[in-house]
Amino acid sequence: QVQLVESGGGLVQAGGSLRLSCAASGRTFSSYAMGWFRQAPGKEREFVACISRAGGRTYYADSVKGRFTISRDNALNTVYLQMNSLKSEDTGVYSCAATAAAYPTNIYVRESDFGSWGQGTQVTVSS
Repeated sequence: QVQLVESGGGLVQAGGSLRLSCAASGRTFSSYAMGWFRQAPGKEREFVACISRAGGRTYYADSVKGRFTISRDNALNTVYLQMNSLKSEDTGVYSCAATAAAYPTNIYVRESDFGSWGQGTQVTVSS
């Protein structure tokens, strides 16, 4: 298991930017693919983005493609989510997650793919 702690959430106006960070401790960070999910009030948690172990493969939900960028720094045991052009519908609790699965596609979008989760950080976008 790996322990995950998110930071960087907050209140931002529509059109603004935030960068979320997720710091990992425990087992070797580079052995995990990572993902970001979010949960809006009254809604199910949904996939946002994922990144492969070495960072060479990323994948995004259609709703954030072109606005959000996932990246990682394995030397710092950290994964990031840069969020630009934020919209009110981006409001929610953002959680990072780690998976030891190894799919040939390097795409992990299901909650069940991930075995370790952070506690989440709140992002609120005001319109």
